[in-house]
Amino acid sequence: MGRGEREADKHRRKLYALLSGLALLGGAALYAQYEGGFYSPVTLGNISQPAAVVADEGSVYRVTDYTFDPPKLAPGPGSEATEAYCSTCHSVRYITMQPPLPAATWAAEVDKMKNAFGMDIPQDSYEEIVKYLQTHYTPDTRKN
Repeated sequence: MGRGEREADKHRRKLYALLSGLALLGGAALYAQYEGGFYSPVTLGNISQPAAVVADEGSVYRVTDYTFDPPKLAPGPGSEATEAYCSTCHSVRYITMQPPLPAATWAAEVDKMKNAFGMDIPQDSYEEIVKYLQTHYTPDTRKN
């Protein structure tokens, strides 16, 4: 190996060391951003962190008590079947916390529970539940 080849080899090793160091620093910087919760606004798909809340001096914050009593379904024909079948997988709170949904959406939701999630329910009870939800929990019929 001649002197020129040794010089070229020496420069290649220096370049490799420099590039390796830059890659390591770049990786460390990305990891530090990830751990610190700082994300680039340019990169799509990253979660941005909200600004820290700064409380004013003398601020008072109140939260109402969380009720442990289950919510009551609107009274009416079908409420018993709805509570019996729907509460086998989830609380009736899932029904009462929904925004008022169109009648077709309630039919699709009950259909999804029966066909996609395998809710074992006789056809007559299925129809009773759909009618009950459409009667009490649509934008036109919801009272509270």
